[in-house]
This record gives sequence, C-alpha cells and structure tokens, in this order.
Amino acid sequence: MRRNPVAWAALVVSTAALLSSTGVLRPMPAAPKTTPESRKTAQALSEAYESVADFVRPSVVQISVQKKAPRMSGMRNFPFQFPAPGGRGDGPANPRDMKDLEEMLKKFFGPEGRPEPQQFGGRGGGVGSGFVYDDKGHVLTNNHVVADADKITVVFHDGVELPAVVVGRDSKSDVAVVKVETTSYPPLPIGDSNKLKVGDLVMAVGSPFELSQSFTTGIISATERNTVGINEYESFLQTDAAINPGNSGGPLVDMDGQAVGVNSAIVTGGRGMSGSGGNDGIGFAIPIAMAANVADQLIKDGKVHRARIGIVLAPLTPVLAKQLGIEEGTKGILVGEVLPDGPAAKAGLKQGDVIVGYGGEKILSIPTFRLKVASSAANKSSDVEFFRDGKRQTAKITPAPAENVVFDVERQQTEGDAAEEAEPAKTAISDFGLEVQALTPDLAKGLRLNDKMKGVLIASVKEGSVAEAEGLKAGDVITSVILDGGPKDVTSVAGFQKAAADASVLSFYVKSADGPGRFVSLSKPKK
Repeated sequence: MRRNPVAWAALVVSTAALLSSTGVLRPMPAAPKTTPESRKTAQALSEAYESVADFVRPSVVQISVQKKAPRMSGMRNFPFQFPAPGGRGDGPANPRDMKDLEEMLKKFFGPEGRPEPQQFGGRGGGVGSGFVYDDKGHVLTNNHVVADADKITVVFHDGVELPAVVVGRDSKSDVAVVKVETTSYPPLPIGDSNKLKVGDLVMAVGSPFELSQSFTTGIISATERNTVGINEYESFLQTDAAINPGNSGGPLVDMDGQAVGVNSAIVTGGRGMSGSGGNDGIGFAIPIAMAANVADQLIKDGKVHRARIGIVLAPLTPVLAKQLGIEEGTKGILVGEVLPDGPAAKAGLKQGDVIVGYGGEKILSIPTFRLKVASSAANKSSDVEFFRDGKRQTAKITPAPAENVVFDVERQQTEGDAAEEAEPAKTAISDFGLEVQALTPDLAKGLRLNDKMKGVLIASVKEGSVAEAEGLKAGDVITSVILDGGPKDVTSVAGFQKAAADASVLSFYVKSADGPGRFVSLSKPKK
C-alpha cells in the first residue's frame, strides 16, 4: 500500500498535540537556584521553629470562660478592656486624655470609635489562652480573659479539661492568674524581656478563633510601647507575629522556648474569621518582666502593691524648656504639681522642676516614669535627678504605698455638682481670649476645689481663641505663671494681667475640679 505523505504529517501533528495536552512533553520547571549553604540555613531555621514548638506545646493552654457580662461585637473571644486613662505622673486622670482615648478607640474599632455590646440570650462566653506559670498549678493569662467569669475551664494540649479558679486579677496591667488542681504539666521557662531587641525572632502561641495550639512567627517590631492607651500601666512589646482574637493571655516566646511576653492586644482595621477583627501585623504583648512581677504578687497576696510619690507631670515642650532655662535637646518631664506632705514634697521637688533620671535610669517619657515609680518598693529611697533654675540636682525620694498618696481632686470626684455662687468682677485678658476673676473661698468650695487654693479663676473663654484651642474652659484655675525662668504663684488678677500684657508667649499652670493640673502655653496672635 502506498503511503499518503499528507496523512502521515497530520498523524504526527495530532499525536504531538495529544502528548502535549497530557503533559507528557510539557517541560518541567527548573529547580530553585539556591546554594547548598542557603538551603542548609533555611532547613536549620525550620528545625529551630519545630524544636521550639515541640518544647512549648505542653505548657500552653486554652481557657474557656462562661460569663453573664455582655461581650463586644466584632471582637469575638477578645474582650478588650479600656479603663479610664491614667493620670499624668501619680495624679488623677486628665479629662483632655479622653480625646486621645477616643482616637485610640477609632483605631481599634473603626469610625464609630467604640465597641458595640452584643447581648447574650443566656450565658455568654469566650475563649482565650494562657500558659503554665509554675509547678503549683498556676496559669498566667490576661485579666480581660477571665474578668467577670462565672466558670473557667483550662484545656491542656492533650485534651485534658480542668476547672480553674481565679487567684488574682489586676486590671491596671491586664494580668491575671488562675489555678488548676494539677501539677502534671511543665511550667514555661521565663525569659528576660529586658534584653529583647528589635529584630529578635519570636513565636506567638495560643488559641486564635478557638484553634488551639496555634503557632505564628515574627520579630520584635518595637519595645516600650507605652502610649497605646489600653492599660493604665503599660510598656508593650510590639510584634508582627500574627496575634488574633483568642490569642489573649498566650505566651510570646523567644527561640530558646522561653516566655518573653503575654499576648494581649492587636490593632485591626479589617475583618477576620467569624466577623472578628483580624491581624494587621501589629500585635502587643506585656513584657514578661512586668507580667511576672504582677503574677508573683497576685499569687502571694492576691493583689498588687504599687507606690506613688505624689506629683502631677507634664510633657516638656521646647517652649517650656526655653522659658525654664533648660538646655535645648534635654529629655525629661516637667513637674506640674506636688502633693503637700507627699513623698515628692518631702524630697524637696517643686513645680517647674524637670525630672531627667530616677533610680539611676534616664527618664524620657511620662508613662515610663509612672511605671518605674509604681513598681518601686514602697518606703525604699531612690535617687531622682532634675533640673531647677537651669542647674542639675539630685535628691533622695522615698515612695509610699499608693493608697496613702491621694490628691484632693481624687477625694472630691464623687461629690455632688458645684453650687452656683455670686461672681466677683471679671477682667479680660483679650490677647489670649480669656476672662478671669478673683478666686474666693466660696467659689473654690462651690467648684469642689481646695478652699486654700490660690490663683485666678477663668470666668469665660472666647470662641475661636488660642485659649479655646488649648482646651481651657470656665471654672479652671490658673495657679502660677512662668516668669524669669521659673513658675511664680499667681496671687491676684492684676498680677496675672500684668504678666499677660508683657508676654508674647504666656505659659501658666491651670487646674480644674475634674482632673489634674497641666501647663499651657498660649502664643499672642499676630495683629
């Protein structure tokens, strides 16, 4: 039989197409171009993660909670707790801090700026995390995980479930300790969070979205985050290791398998599983040095002992630093008010002093200083370094138990509304948008102020003025003005009026009945 060349060509083409479609002739992709050394490094890192996970797993628990209290929608199993913002220094809360808190709420919960409560038909519940703290059955977790709990169940890695009781809780640091009746599980070794550096590898462990024994990896993104605004006392570690709802209370561990933090919070703008806020790469953990200190006190006494020295602090702005004769670039915090007969007063600190060191450590921010003082041993003296009149000085200061150092405004905050009283003559401080009047004992009493307070009362604030922009309001009291490098007491309306007339920048200390005092700097508008 004679072969048809055209038919043979068609047969060859169709066969090739068939083989190509089945992948027989499809070229295989080339292997990744990596060196033996890089593959060895990657394998070693993978094995390190595996080793840490195997070591940590028996110590990490899931905590199931039943409670009657409502939980927040959009934050399933992650009931954030936002206490009132702490005051400056030892002092009570400043109402202007509420604006900062509202902004933080917006970051965490969206434009509404607040969590929306979700009601439960019967009993509510949630799932968090924790880890075995010692060989006596104590488990470390977050306060917001177990707060208001009616029933707590701890679930171990092998599925064993045991009831737990609360040993102690501390809402100010968001740390809690619960106890189970078993010593069969190994406590997680405690690391040194003070030695952590940005870039260190870490792993977050817990039960995100009720998925127990979940491990995520990342690095330390930042340390000493103390302006997050979640807890009254905070110095968070920031990490990009994924932390999600349900991770609260679980450990952040280093590559030695040691706990270096307690996972606590996230910043989220999106939505994760089950409608919950998911991880956006910014998570916060309480440093273990801080958490362990609180836990040890809770286990021993059931409460936390903190110290105070009796001062209200203010940020040291460049304008205030210049007026106080402080060298440009100096880092520190400004003493705005000193509690009479308090530890700071006994040590000789005065309004206008600039604190730059405490206990041998530099002081760069108000939250850091508050935390250092609060964690100090009461009745044990420490050195405090400060500038006064442009000169560096040192004094010995002995903190006292917090309950023994209380400001008048804290005692008076629960009293009734101020009574209306007749007002004396008012004087306009026109350039700065203020109207002031003499502060009489009757007015002070009506405004729930200390009747011994000296100064001038702000009678009104002009709309659109620099005074209004700084948040000043009628009822505030100006007690001192900065002149000639330091604060001078304001004893009369005439004296304050003269100081204002001569100033292009008017800096003074102002107090109110519903919060601590603060320094204010007003620039005279250009005409």
